Amino acid sequence: MENQTLTRKEFDVLNFVESSHKLPTQREIAEATQMSLGSVNRTVNILIENEMLNNNGITATGYSCLEPYRVKRVIFLAAGFGSRLVPVSLNTPKALVRVQGKRIIDTLLDAVTNIGIEEIYIVRGYLSEQFDQLLYKYPTIKFIENPIYNESNNISSAMCARHLLQNAYVMEADLILYNPSLIQKYQYTSNFLGVPTGTTNDWCVETRNNVITKFKVGGTNCHHVFGISYWNKEDGAKLYEDIKAVYEMPGGKERYWDQVPLEYCQNNYRVEVRECSFDDIFEVDTYSDLKKLDKSYN
Repeated sequence: MENQTLTRKEFDVLNFVESSHKLPTQREIAEATQMSLGSVNRTVNILIENEMLNNNGITATGYSCLEPYRVKRVIFLAAGFGSRLVPVSLNTPKALVRVQGKRIIDTLLDAVTNIGIEEIYIVRGYLSEQFDQLLYKYPTIKFIENPIYNESNNISSAMCARHLLQNAYVMEADLILYNPSLIQKYQYTSNFLGVPTGTTNDWCVETRNNVITKFKVGGTNCHHVFGISYWNKEDGAKLYEDIKAVYEMPGGKERYWDQVPLEYCQNNYRVEVRECSFDDIFEVDTYSDLKKLDKSYN
């Protein structure tokens, strides 16, 4: 049964078992995956029959079947100036600003390295040499230079890294991650992190059956989106072409990179929302945000 394509339920069960420090009960699996107990029982039995799971946990066959879903790399978009963080961003790139003594990007890097992802890229531009300090703690980081970060929106950073987007997380570097378990070794399909909300004035998505159907600023009964996404092998290959096509359109340099799969080339993708809560993650968008998080900036 090696390299068998997993159903969503089979993946969800294996992924939860893999991320647990002990063999979970079926009730624990049901609670974590939001599957019914009966559905978990049937799925576990199938996994046992196919020798992917046994009383000790995931078997070698199970790991082999999970392998196509493994996250291979992470790309951080960190080239921008961060004008809304002035005055602190005048001397420090946004991602390296400290909150309660810890650099913003460290909350993401710690989560990434803790699950064993070694292929880490940071697209940098503004005060780029300051990012070298990260190598002391995270020696596997590779840097990608964005020479036109000040002439364009973040689509230019995606252009610089578009050859790396298969089986990859893409993360904006101004996010404080409070729940590191959101960053997982395996992902079933392309997705964006989003929080279900009644109303938001920020970037959000409408969905149908958990698949993103519309990307916009402000909405009701939608998902507020955060800049952490995952792209599977097929979608990563398509992004290589589509990012370039949108970038070269009239006004293309002014676009945000995520408008490519969620708006301009939406028909080429089936991107899901991966739900989280506002307690899990926080975007440091303005100096006012910073002051709320860390009194030393007042």
